[in-house]
Amino acid sequence: MPTHYKIGTRGSLLALTQCGQVKNQLEILTGDTFELVVIKTQGDIQTSQPLWQMEGNNFFTKELDEALLKGDVDLVVHSYKDLGSVRPEGITLAGVTKRTYAHDILLIKDETIPKIKERVEFIVGTSSPRRIVNLEKNLAEFLPKGKNAVIKTKMLRGNVNTRIQKLRDGEYDAIVLALPGIERLAQAGTSLEELKRLLDGINFMILPQSVFPSSASQGALAIETKQNRADGGELERKLNLMTDAKTKEEVARERKAFNEYGGGCHLAVGINVRKLESSKGEFFLHNHQGVLDEKAVSYVELEGRSLPAFFVAPKVFNGNPLNDQLICKKNLAVTLDQGLHLYITSKYCIDAVTGSNPATLWAAGTKTMKDLAALGYWVNATADAIGDDEIKNLRSSCAVALMIDTKAPMIVLSNDEAKSTLTDAEVIACYKREISPVVSEEFKNDIRTTEVFYWSSFFQYNAYLYHFPEIKNKIHACGVGKTYDLFKSNKIEVYPMADASEFKSWTQS
Repeated sequence: MPTHYKIGTRGSLLALTQCGQVKNQLEILTGDTFELVVIKTQGDIQTSQPLWQMEGNNFFTKELDEALLKGDVDLVVHSYKDLGSVRPEGITLAGVTKRTYAHDILLIKDETIPKIKERVEFIVGTSSPRRIVNLEKNLAEFLPKGKNAVIKTKMLRGNVNTRIQKLRDGEYDAIVLALPGIERLAQAGTSLEELKRLLDGINFMILPQSVFPSSASQGALAIETKQNRADGGELERKLNLMTDAKTKEEVARERKAFNEYGGGCHLAVGINVRKLESSKGEFFLHNHQGVLDEKAVSYVELEGRSLPAFFVAPKVFNGNPLNDQLICKKNLAVTLDQGLHLYITSKYCIDAVTGSNPATLWAAGTKTMKDLAALGYWVNATADAIGDDEIKNLRSSCAVALMIDTKAPMIVLSNDEAKSTLTDAEVIACYKREISPVVSEEFKNDIRTTEVFYWSSFFQYNAYLYHFPEIKNKIHACGVGKTYDLFKSNKIEVYPMADASEFKSWTQS
């Protein structure tokens, strides 16, 4: 016979929506029945000031904790990022739901974008200390011709709908929200129509985790119950059916870092950990950015591989095009139709975009994203140097689909030998790679005596190997995306790196 359970939840539209989704999944998984019990929390009632300026803690969880411990409800569902470093005695974490997105998303009115280049100040709505720090430091370079604008933040509280309405009313130039929250609202019929109205005429930029990492455990839901229930652990076992192993591993690492930084809603450090899986390996990509005790925090690391130690800093070659005398790029004549959805894989493709008035723009990395912005283009998102699948994942968002046509074909701009793993994407060649006819003797000698190489592409490695076969047994490294997969497919030993800055830290340590 089915058992009936009560789920404690906050009363906001988002809380009710995500708890309703959990309720539906649990009923399918267990055959039991569940009902939602709305509990008001201090964080929902007091919205006149930022959380980090309020006295106390656990603003969104304290009342739910009390109801759970008293037995008024059987389980509670939290946005995991709302949970403090220390949980009350007697409460246990029983389930961690799968997260598809952890990113923050910047929303802006279409009509504002052309005016950015004229702005001396650009006002962004947010009350999060980590967002304040990272946005004010880095956002200007990602705005179309906005490099010289001063980014200023202004307090933004309230539920998702209220915040978007404030943007529509002109209280801010842009606002930043958690993409997973909007995504859940976009998946629910009760909130979808209102969200459609609110996002009409709104554009977006999904902020790259490498520069604007999200809050620790953002995007995951935590399901808690009371320890030592009289049911012999039956409910806890049922709730564990909701746990996604990958998300649990990522979030555990984020929470560990969160606690090590001191935790709390005042923490001005964004923390994101991404598990990267393929047949070639399994790694955890860490990005921590912000400020702690008035000191900058910038931590990027790839967990899951061991690196050799150097007693003396080795001679290195960083395959950045600026350092590459062997391979030159030759632009090809390209004419693009108007209104396409373009994925720019290299700065050498940017000239092809001129005059095409794209419907959306996507970039392979943050450098290309900033290069496009400097020329006046609005870029919707980046693969953040981890591969085409990131673009595919972001374009599958239900929330994003309310602002753009995600079913329209994507055009990939790349080199003349490129292939894309994006389904049904057309690849247009914008440049070709050629071997330079003139290479200085000094450069040749440098390559021959180099001990460690960082390659920007597998093509680059092969070209250098052909001209300098003596480098075959040297130490090789590359990023974690397509280049790494090609090295491993060809059974060549290579060390994957989070990015070129991690390579630099490793070889100079």
